[in-house]
Amino acid sequence: MWKCRYCGFESDLWSKYYWCCPRCSKPLDIIYKRKFEPETRVRGLRRYSSLLPFVPEKSLGEGNTPLINYRDGGREILFKLEYLNPSGSFKDRGSSLAIYYGFKMGYRGIVEDTSGNTGLSVTLYSSFYGLKSIIYMPRNAPLGKKVLIKALGGEIVEASSRYEASRIVLENIRDRFYVAHTWSYFYILGASTIAYEVYEEYGVPDLVIAPVGSGGLFLGLIRGFKNLYDLGVTRKIPRFIAVQGVSVHPLFKRMKGYSLEGDSSLADGIMVSNPPRLEEIYEELVSVKGDVVLVDNKDIINAMKDLYERGFIVEPTSATVWAGYKKIRRENLGESVLMPLTGSGLKTIDLIEKYLMAHGP
Repeated sequence: MWKCRYCGFESDLWSKYYWCCPRCSKPLDIIYKRKFEPETRVRGLRRYSSLLPFVPEKSLGEGNTPLINYRDGGREILFKLEYLNPSGSFKDRGSSLAIYYGFKMGYRGIVEDTSGNTGLSVTLYSSFYGLKSIIYMPRNAPLGKKVLIKALGGEIVEASSRYEASRIVLENIRDRFYVAHTWSYFYILGASTIAYEVYEEYGVPDLVIAPVGSGGLFLGLIRGFKNLYDLGVTRKIPRFIAVQGVSVHPLFKRMKGYSLEGDSSLADGIMVSNPPRLEEIYEELVSVKGDVVLVDNKDIINAMKDLYERGFIVEPTSATVWAGYKKIRRENLGESVLMPLTGSGLKTIDLIEKYLMAHGP
């Protein structure tokens, strides 16, 4: 069931699609019953059908990503390799749900605004279901992502900025399915399955460090671990640290009451100046006694070098978690830290050559 936490609007999930509340224009949640009964001999999102409102009838293999253990002194680091999803990012978990829902609701055209990864993921799953996708994105989006979107049959409409792309798409929805991933609960649901996979393979870590742009990943991780706790499956909820870039950091400003200046433009994937679910993210972060760390381009480049030396081919936005961890590693973070590595560096070869190689092998 669609439900608005702000005005109380409710509607059956399968009666009509709403990308935002038709009454107050706020983000919508999806309300449904949950239980922890993982399906045996099934991997990916289908394994957690009891924890989701529905699961797609077919899959490209999203989910079930590797969890790699690494020791940092006496602390265990858990890298969740989300960049090994089909399109090279964690967004596939949410896109698989969103595009399947749009397909089942009878839509045959898909539109979305994005800085890159979501556009590629949406195009991939649209192609999978035989749907036409139109992606609105800024001109300075990574070239590799644009090339792949076109190769998958997607149409790209370029805008002067990420904000402009968001504005233009609203003028061109017509009868198409507007994914609206920065608003969409499907992406929160998709990200929650990361928590379920980590629990089944490892247990509950002491701390989770994750990047925050629109906040779908962050909310999904928190609510995933909270679901397990509320269902009596686990006995604790991890503490959380959000990582944002110093260029754009609305959550940091909401937490601290002030802003800082600097350049973190390499982390284009989290440059979201006005996330629709900001208050939700803030409230959830406070509830788990969390905090926010800011990183800049220098931090990101150094973190990428560290991760590449360890064999993780990630994009700049993905490296922000390690950059953030390095700033707080001497604090009392607990014995185990989970970090999702969100996006593949294979889609940002131009940035790697320009920045990483320029700073030495």
